[in-house]
Amino acid sequence: MKNTHPQGSAQTLTGKITEWLTFDNMHHQWLLLAACFWVIFMFMVASKFITLTFKDPDAYGAKQEFLLLTAVPDAGKLPGEKHFPEELKPTGKGLVQPLVYMERLELIRNVCKDEALKNLSHTAISKFVLDRIFVCDKHRILFCQTPKVGNTQWKKVLIVLNGAFPSIEEIPENVVHDHEKNGLPRLSSFSDAEIQKRLKTYFKFFIVRDPFERLISAFKDKFVHNPRFEPWYRHEIAPGIIRKYRRNRTETRGIQFEDFVRYLGDPNHRWLDLQFGDHIIHWVTYVELCAPCEIKYSVIGHHETLEDDAPYILKEAGIDHLVSYPTIPPGITVYNKTKVERYFLGISKRDIRRLYARFEGDFKLFGYQKPDFLLN
Repeated sequence: MKNTHPQGSAQTLTGKITEWLTFDNMHHQWLLLAACFWVIFMFMVASKFITLTFKDPDAYGAKQEFLLLTAVPDAGKLPGEKHFPEELKPTGKGLVQPLVYMERLELIRNVCKDEALKNLSHTAISKFVLDRIFVCDKHRILFCQTPKVGNTQWKKVLIVLNGAFPSIEEIPENVVHDHEKNGLPRLSSFSDAEIQKRLKTYFKFFIVRDPFERLISAFKDKFVHNPRFEPWYRHEIAPGIIRKYRRNRTETRGIQFEDFVRYLGDPNHRWLDLQFGDHIIHWVTYVELCAPCEIKYSVIGHHETLEDDAPYILKEAGIDHLVSYPTIPPGITVYNKTKVERYFLGISKRDIRRLYARFEGDFKLFGYQKPDFLLN
């Protein structure tokens, strides 16, 4: 049969092909658009992941601490919130001080304002105090010596920083405390103007420990073991204490801790102190050594937390890349409550109370608790 509509059939076919191509093109466009949205979405997720994964942990920590320590305007101040005065803001070379170090400085400031403790917390910045402070001009550091609190190691750090020896390991033990050889100038060796300049502008720190445990350490080191062979403690100082404070005159043993406690707790102890000279630095109060109410220290370290405090002090002073604090033997800095109680066992409450009365300023200034055996 002869086809009478060849042209119409061709047009119909062409239309269908055009319609199919149009639909297929739109289908590809939608697919392309969906793919673009998918790529954008994945890029956003990846960016967020990268940001969270590779953010500098130190910077993040610093930011969080800054939020904790930044003073809130009075209008929005929260109830019970701590406000740190201007003089208690970070004074070291680091950007931010962790809260614990700020709280230590705030505690000192508050105790220094307590009129009831004024005689126990304040002292003049005398030559005796200035003799205790060692200077590192090269790195603008002042270190106040508090014997029986790991000071030998801090002296080694400063000796290296001053350039007297290239490393801590190379410093002979007999040089550390020889102030003619160790290269550590005392603050008292400068003029008044130079002293004031350093006190105002240098990084300043010292270390404390439980006051009674420190006294036990001093007694053992100077009167029992005497590792550096300093015979004057046993042959001159000990007999002087025994003559004045031993109750049992028939007792022939060497100095006992009870004698030592009576001497230190005696309100009239100063007449013996004058006879003993600078040797008393091993048992006088932190207040008498470093004048914490008169000198605004940058950091107060605690012997009990020295594993954390030593690196922090080095970092705040800007010297952590130059020297490290010597390795601390495990457990050596832990407060030994049992040892303290054992040493004070058998000593009269009256004598212990008199001792505490003398060192109460140290207990309060640095946050140490009154011993349990004095609470009963």
